[in-house]
Amino acid sequence: MQAVERQEALLPAMADLPSACTHPGSACRRHGLPAMASSLPARTPYGTGTTHSAAGPWLLLLATGLALFACAKAPVPLPVADPATRRSPVAGDVVGFTGAYGAHVWRGLPYAEPPVGDLRFAAPRPAAPWSGTREALAFGALCPQFASRFGGADVKPGTLVGAEDCLTLNVFTPPFEPAAVPSGDARLPVMVWIHGGGNSIGTASTYEAGNLAQRENVVVVTINSRLGPLGWVRNPALAAGADPLSASGNYGTLDNIEALRWVKRNIAAFGGDPGKVTIFGESAGGANVYALLLSPVATGLFHRAIVESGGLPRSTVAEAENFQADGGDPASSSEILARLLVNAGQARCASEARTRIGGLEPAATARFLRGLPLEEFFAPYRKFLGTGMIRLPRVIRDGTVLPAAPPLEVLATGSWNRVPTIVGTNHDEPKLFMALDPRFTWQLLWVLPRIRDLAFYNTAARHWSDLWKASGADEPAQAMRLGGGEVWVYRFDWDDEPSLLGTDFAALLGAAHALEIPFVFGHFALNPQLDRLFDAASAPGRQTLSRAMMSYWGALARSGRPSGVADPELPAWPAGPEFMVLDAPEGGGLRLSDAVLREEDVFRAIGQDPLLRGDPAKLCLVLEDVLARAARVSASEAHQLAGATCPPAE
Repeated sequence: MQAVERQEALLPAMADLPSACTHPGSACRRHGLPAMASSLPARTPYGTGTTHSAAGPWLLLLATGLALFACAKAPVPLPVADPATRRSPVAGDVVGFTGAYGAHVWRGLPYAEPPVGDLRFAAPRPAAPWSGTREALAFGALCPQFASRFGGADVKPGTLVGAEDCLTLNVFTPPFEPAAVPSGDARLPVMVWIHGGGNSIGTASTYEAGNLAQRENVVVVTINSRLGPLGWVRNPALAAGADPLSASGNYGTLDNIEALRWVKRNIAAFGGDPGKVTIFGESAGGANVYALLLSPVATGLFHRAIVESGGLPRSTVAEAENFQADGGDPASSSEILARLLVNAGQARCASEARTRIGGLEPAATARFLRGLPLEEFFAPYRKFLGTGMIRLPRVIRDGTVLPAAPPLEVLATGSWNRVPTIVGTNHDEPKLFMALDPRFTWQLLWVLPRIRDLAFYNTAARHWSDLWKASGADEPAQAMRLGGGEVWVYRFDWDDEPSLLGTDFAALLGAAHALEIPFVFGHFALNPQLDRLFDAASAPGRQTLSRAMMSYWGALARSGRPSGVADPELPAWPAGPEFMVLDAPEGGGLRLSDAVLREEDVFRAIGQDPLLRGDPAKLCLVLEDVLARAARVSASEAHQLAGATCPPAE
């Protein structure tokens, strides 16, 4: 009945529109109901899309833990409430429990009203205070997403999981009796973690922050926010009559901001200092940290920032809104709306749906989108899946929540939230994705991963990692310094994994994407498969490096500088063009390097690489993969810099 009512709500506005499907030569007449948007490029920033699922199951377990710092998936009983954790924040009385490392933990605290009904595709509203004493023992729901081996949902990949009532956060602190909770000047620095997952998968519940809170004497908050098309969708019908924030389409970004507002109002009750808040995140979480640095709406809500393997916002309003023929993304809101109309039986094909969209009343379209069940709303996005992550415009430069101008220009002019900031990348970023990519690896007996061509594997990884460093760390850091910011840059180099069952994981993964996360949190007990990756032989050096990284991160949170406070024996880390190499003693230890990169340097190096120059196919494969991460250099410029002529990516 609900679906019928939704369809009827649009029919009056559509009744008099001409049908495009009967036009001679139309796609509908020839092929029935065609795909509503062009296919994804064969190569995405995460590798080769859905072909990842062909990898061996054991390797996928490794990748899962590395990507999202996953905890064991076996069901566990809820912890027992500990009276020592009773607190009285503005939100309401709450009791938590004593968790790992002896930390006090509170789970699943709502920071915003459920974004359902009229609040779907709207700026978040603060959660109403609860009555009575809330037992904060269970994590909040995953935000809606397609289940993935990378995403923390223990169901068949591709299954739609989660609930829209998901805007919750978790708090970790050192243990204090209620009467001994720090107050006044004794309050602890606060570190707010934003998880990765392409802004379309993942959840805060996969991160164990107890050791970081205990060792660095900080309060750690981990947050959930809306993901994928519920988190970022910009459409004129949703913007019509909406307030400027709701019209922006940046709902996930606004959720992060609302969580920071909750921290500002409530964290003192947990012993945290609302005037000393550090935001930190990895991958998409790092990109969200960059977005908060750029957002005028977030001004004053945080005081330091750490970006781990992140990237600057790229999506424009045109890419997010327009049909593909008008400069929009293949997964723009207009393309998706056309597909939804066909799926709902209100248009017979793509061409008719596109014609009819122009005649729809904005209010009717908004009702239609807000009334769709999750399965129906997410259905068109299956076309854009890769490892569970949806390729769609995200973190949109809308002109309100985020500046419309190119981010590097905004940073260089100083028109951003200038706080002390650490940014960095990993030495072998893409190997996490390459290890699952049949262009680079194969599976012995369908299980044991093997590298096809080690020299080519390492060459491709080096150029891709260099581009990630240039676009995600070096160039933003340079722009931030020009804009008056103080910035420290790192590169994470640890690659002391063992060889297992004939596979050299130091070569296969090395310092891969997300591998630094266990070091930052000081927690390596992931699950039985992943425990093999962090073996006893590497433990002394690994723990030494983890302690150093936690100390640097904690020092920034306390003082606004990453060295010289908690552990004066650590090497000084200057806020200059030099960057800190983070490695275990066996790999050379902590040391400075001046190998700063720009995007142009990377594409020139690809063209000059002796392994690639004589093989146009390999050169073009690497060039297109690397180009997918470029933030500034265009495809034509990249080909010119590399001296290559490559066919367009399919």
